[in-house]
Amino acid sequence: MDDDSRYRDNRSDFIRGAKDIAKVAKKQVGKKMGRGVDKMADEYTRRSYKRFEEEDDDDDYAGVPGGEDGGGGYYRNDSRANDDDAHSDSTEGHDEDDEIYEGEYQGIPRGDSAKADGAPVQAQAQHFRDLSAYEGERRKDQEELAQQYETILQECGHGKFQWTLYFVLGLALMADGVEIFVVGFVLPSAEKDMCLSEPNKGMLGLIVYLGMMVGAFVWGGLADRIGRRQTLLISLSINSVFAFFSSFVQGYSSFLFCRLASGVGIGGSIPIVFSYYSEFLAQEKRGEHLSWLCMFWMIGGIYASAMAWAIIPHYGWSFQMGSAYQFHSWRVFVLVCAFPSVAAISALTTMPESPRFYLENGKHDEAWMILKQVHDTNMRAKGYPERVFSVTTIKTVKQMDELVNLGDGAAWHEKWRIKLTSLFHQVWSNFQTVFSPEYRRTTYMMMAVWFSMSFSYYGLTVWFPDMIKYLQKQEYASRTKVFVKEKVEHVTFNFTLENQVHRQGEYFNDKFMNLKMRSMVFEDSLFEECYFEDITSSNTFFKNCTFIATLFYNTDLFKYRLVNSRLINSTFLHNKEGCLLSDVSDENNAYMVYFVSFLGTLAVLPGNIVSALLMDKIGRLRMLAGSSVISCVSCFFLSFGNSESAMIALLCLFGGISIASWNALDVLTVELYPSDKRTTAFGFLNALCKLAAVLGISIFTSFVGITKAVPILFASGALAAGSFLALKLPETRGQVLQ
Repeated sequence: MDDDSRYRDNRSDFIRGAKDIAKVAKKQVGKKMGRGVDKMADEYTRRSYKRFEEEDDDDDYAGVPGGEDGGGGYYRNDSRANDDDAHSDSTEGHDEDDEIYEGEYQGIPRGDSAKADGAPVQAQAQHFRDLSAYEGERRKDQEELAQQYETILQECGHGKFQWTLYFVLGLALMADGVEIFVVGFVLPSAEKDMCLSEPNKGMLGLIVYLGMMVGAFVWGGLADRIGRRQTLLISLSINSVFAFFSSFVQGYSSFLFCRLASGVGIGGSIPIVFSYYSEFLAQEKRGEHLSWLCMFWMIGGIYASAMAWAIIPHYGWSFQMGSAYQFHSWRVFVLVCAFPSVAAISALTTMPESPRFYLENGKHDEAWMILKQVHDTNMRAKGYPERVFSVTTIKTVKQMDELVNLGDGAAWHEKWRIKLTSLFHQVWSNFQTVFSPEYRRTTYMMMAVWFSMSFSYYGLTVWFPDMIKYLQKQEYASRTKVFVKEKVEHVTFNFTLENQVHRQGEYFNDKFMNLKMRSMVFEDSLFEECYFEDITSSNTFFKNCTFIATLFYNTDLFKYRLVNSRLINSTFLHNKEGCLLSDVSDENNAYMVYFVSFLGTLAVLPGNIVSALLMDKIGRLRMLAGSSVISCVSCFFLSFGNSESAMIALLCLFGGISIASWNALDVLTVELYPSDKRTTAFGFLNALCKLAAVLGISIFTSFVGITKAVPILFASGALAAGSFLALKLPETRGQVLQ
């Protein structure tokens, strides 16, 4: 082979190696760092072409490799001089003051240092080709760690430590259950204070799910990078702070924002809690005890229902400062609902980080100390304090430096910017691996199952109460009394007028004083020399009526309640401040809402117990698919729900059956993904769950009072598809935690 061919081959080898470097760098640290490697390869390619052309010209001129002066070799003296003065664009981001080089932490040397040291370019390429083997080595370490970690948990046993952690994490899960119910319970009262329109009420009901969707994705990704305990503490703190503020803010926009931020905070609860607890459980206990943990979500719903029942109807628990600031009983309820989150934060500060997380991140000593604490706590509680933790060395997963060290001279904001940017790249890269070929099929299948379950469950659980309200309204409307052409003179009305229609009536010198009007309609009626004082009304209207010499004093009968009516010599004095509400539930209806929610939540208790006892016996897939099929069948009974009591019974039936599917799905999600991707994948799937919930609620509630067929078909179809796809997933019962 001639010299030119050898040169071309060497140059091609290096260029291919440089491009491989760029690909690995982009995969490891993101596009910005990878661009520096790209530019280094392009710069070297440019120089190589220049040298080759010069050599080629010399060959044409002298006919020998040495050129005109007869010197041997492939690099002429002027080329070497040019190389010494050359500047590479690969040092993008380099600052002479703080000596930053973006590729340096990955081992990419500066262009000038490479020339100064005389290191062969091929050695640099080989070094970065070794990075392609990094994932393989890391996967091997993870497999060895999984087996050893299971053995260690067997030695530590299951006892006092796990039960203590169970109740601590249960409080965090309880806070998530409370968050779902808060807005629904306060809406009937909050609409009075904030003058909420129907679209505003709908947005307030959905904003919590949107916040939880964002929170699940963000906190799930962070928990795999900065730790389960630390991330859970941050997320619960955000939930507590904004839940507290939401009980005091007065305006709709500020209340909406606080509930959104509160939802973002609590969104991290489910993915982190299940992942965190699973890493302290041995294989034979994992399915059962994760299912027991699900009971705290039910306890959260019961707590919210009981507190609403006990607090909101007590209107005396309130105060106000003029007309600008009001603190009614429903705000006390919102404040009380923040207690589980605050309690979870206080208890969580006493618990350690997951040792599995430490081992995955190369922190051997910290993990060993925690596992020893687990072992000693359980052994002392069981009466064996003399037993010694026999493990001396635990396998850790191979690590790579991923943060840029800026040195002491860099500004604090620059350090934080680089750290946050690097953290973002790490979280995003970890999320992308969930869709790598190894996990792609599992992820897509889990997405379909999570979506179908959430769409049907949340859609129906909100549709049920709305249908009950609709049936109540129908029954209420059937009891409406109608009066036609009545004549009333010199009569004082000082009692409640409710659910009546008066047509073509004549009222002369009558007094309406200190009374409430509920669902009252006056049509084509005449009021002459009448007196209205201290009137509180809801869903009350005067249509095509005539008022002659009539006085309205301290009433909420604003002119928009007088539809197409005429006012002749009539006066309004000291109108009450307030809102036009289409319907205001009375105290009995409020109690009914809380009672129905209480029953629906309590009904999941049998399903929780059954799923916990059978999860490790029949397997996750059978539990998930079987419960989904039974839930699908139960949907067809909805067509028989023609009364309030029947709908309540169907709500309890559906909730009690479907909870087993949720428990199995939570356990399956934890066990299908490795520890370094567990909360990331769980958080993403839980975010998808909340998106499906928003869609299900929006679609199902739009058919209330129109038809039952569409919700039934949607729910049963989604559950059938979910149960079919669930059987295609791998069974994880009896496997060590990856």
